[in-house]
Amino acid sequence: MFEYGVMPPAMFLGMIIFMLYGFPVAFSLSAVGLFFGFLGIYTGHFEYAFMQALPLRIFGIVSNDLLLAIPFFTFMGAILERCGLAEDLLEGTGKLFGAIPGGLAYAVIIVGAILGAITGTVAASVITMGVISLPIMLKYGYNPRLATGVIAASGTITQVIPPSLVLIVLADQLGRSVGDMYLGAIGPSILQVVIFLLFILFTSIVRPQDVPALPPEARGELNAALVLRVLWGMVPSIVLIFLVLGTLFMGLATPTEAGALGVVGAMALAAMHRRLTWDLVKQAMHSTMTITSMVVFILVGATCFSLVFQGMNGGLWIEFLLSHIPGGALGFLIFVNIFIFFLAFFLDFFEIAFIVLPMLAPVATALGIDLIWFGVLLCVNMQTSFMHPPFGFALFYLRSIAPKTVKTKDIYLGAIPWLGMQLILVAIIIFWPESVTYWLDKAPDVDLNTIKIEIPGFGNDSGNNQMPNFGLPPMDGAPGQGGGAQPAPGLPGMPNFGEPPRINP
Repeated sequence: MFEYGVMPPAMFLGMIIFMLYGFPVAFSLSAVGLFFGFLGIYTGHFEYAFMQALPLRIFGIVSNDLLLAIPFFTFMGAILERCGLAEDLLEGTGKLFGAIPGGLAYAVIIVGAILGAITGTVAASVITMGVISLPIMLKYGYNPRLATGVIAASGTITQVIPPSLVLIVLADQLGRSVGDMYLGAIGPSILQVVIFLLFILFTSIVRPQDVPALPPEARGELNAALVLRVLWGMVPSIVLIFLVLGTLFMGLATPTEAGALGVVGAMALAAMHRRLTWDLVKQAMHSTMTITSMVVFILVGATCFSLVFQGMNGGLWIEFLLSHIPGGALGFLIFVNIFIFFLAFFLDFFEIAFIVLPMLAPVATALGIDLIWFGVLLCVNMQTSFMHPPFGFALFYLRSIAPKTVKTKDIYLGAIPWLGMQLILVAIIIFWPESVTYWLDKAPDVDLNTIKIEIPGFGNDSGNNQMPNFGLPPMDGAPGQGGGAQPAPGLPGMPNFGEPPRINP
């Protein structure tokens, strides 16, 4: 463990102590990095020249065009979460599926996926669906544990479905394209939704009393007006999704430009629903400023910590520890996912991405692991951070808006089956990499045995052994040019290496 000195493990331990003590993560990272940096300079473990790179790295953060996509997508989600679009979607979809057992749960999952693709905010999805759907579910006999569980889990789908902010951060930290990261997340997103829907189907068959159908007076008649209402809420949202992601996938826009396009589309949707007001814009701007500032400060703290940590050979220390895990790449993936799972009890996904990922990426590269697959895998794992009892933020959000008749115990116990389903998806991605890589652009397969490189030479099958002259006049002594050929004026003759050397007086 101490092959690379005591400083790297001491830094790691110091970071954990600071965080457990309750200091803000960004300032904890900066404090630990600077303290150990100056301590390393004093003890000779760290070169002073390394610290000169810190201002340049901070400037690189604030001038990173890719990170500019974060405030755009955040602002887009903040506009959409406040414009009433979710309410229209939930109400119409709930009535559309209300006639079948588990219909409200199906509606929550589907709307959660749509909201995830257009807002990218877990808090907005959970709170909105909880306020609208939870009272109706409880009123018509849904099991409180299942009702709270499906709302919390459907809100966390936001972390995996593009244009997720987590995927942008992961792409930046792994040095990969945001478009490729989004493409890689399509398969797991679909699988997550299907797994949730199958669970509700299974529950409706085994325990139909937990997910009863809505009575006719609650759901109304299934007529053209209801269908049009659902389409009015769903079609513009789907158009916005394809407008943002389609331009990105086709290479027509960068992530930043796609985010700006999404902002314009979100404001147009709010205007269509007659809810675009100055107060709404101010609230969205305030939310965007808060999240963006948090991300930048964490990034500055993380780069300060990582600069000193790498200067202390911390990267080599981490690589040494993780590369000696039994089982090779599979053992590494299992260990890392268990480590991330427990780390998510205490840290936010931004903190995990900025602190832990830079340490894991070099080891994954050394083991030949595709970094897009690795990033999507960790993204799916990190969504469990919102569902962990008792620290899951989705559970906190749900508790804040749930009626007092719903016990906190029911919210925590209701989250456990959905947490298990998220871990099942992690296992599927580990053992079925094509669930991620299938959607990525693949380079054409080339059989190296069929490649033939032809270079002009001195001989060929026709017996012609003349040397190509590449447009030059013939030179004396050149093979196949006739020994009596005279060199052109001003050009030396080619030496004949078959004759003994001659010394001219």
